Amino acid sequence: MTTSQSRPPAPTPSHTTRAHSFNAAAAQYAANRPSYPSALLDAVEEEAGRSLAGARAVDVGAGTGIATALLHARGADVLAVEPGEGMAAQLRAGLPDVPVVRGDGNALPLAADTADFLTYAQAWHWTDPARSVPEALRVLRPGGALALWWNTTPLDVDWIVAQDDRLSRFFGVATAADKRSTADRTDLADPSGRLRFTRREVRWSRRVSVDTHLANIGSHSAFLVIPEDRRTAFLAEERSHLLKAFPDAVVEETYDVLLLVARND
Repeated sequence: MTTSQSRPPAPTPSHTTRAHSFNAAAAQYAANRPSYPSALLDAVEEEAGRSLAGARAVDVGAGTGIATALLHARGADVLAVEPGEGMAAQLRAGLPDVPVVRGDGNALPLAADTADFLTYAQAWHWTDPARSVPEALRVLRPGGALALWWNTTPLDVDWIVAQDDRLSRFFGVATAADKRSTADRTDLADPSGRLRFTRREVRWSRRVSVDTHLANIGSHSAFLVIPEDRRTAFLAEERSHLLKAFPDAVVEETYDVLLLVARND
């Protein structure tokens, strides 16, 4: 019998198609994606050597404003940069006091030497470093900091590793362990070597319903671009796996946030 998880993966959609897929799912993204712990922003400030309070921060690829809201709450003067119309509209609705401009990291719609912080939460991998690195250096003020971060899969939580294996088989992609070895190579964030990154890792967790956990999974671009019947079948099977692990239907999601910070010294 062929299940949705054993079926051969469909042809991989283009990078652009996946990037644009978020716009139609902006509300789902905003409602179910995880945020980040306060310890992450502490680490950003420590590596940057300055406080976010009163700083000019530009959150690039801001999406629905998950990281933007945290920067704003820290007292930063935040500008959000987001290429997608749907995501930008969701951000404006949730953060009406934060200005939003359309654009992306490959061609920032900003003047030179105007930012103390440039942040990319789950967004740097959507850029071309050959273009986004020079743009970051152009826009950052002397002494400013570029901060990149991602919620990544921990390798010591058994149920998460098992789920990652199912996802990897479904999509025909690398497992979290393979991705982690790549993430440890800071040279991939800047192949030119112009930036000197420091690396930090922050673990955190949140407790959510099975429904929220599945909606979070379904908000990722890899799911948004596949046929609905395949998506629905996979998530139904995944619900069965989760309810065996969490009979009370409350999932404890654990994340290791990978943080890379480079100063414009």
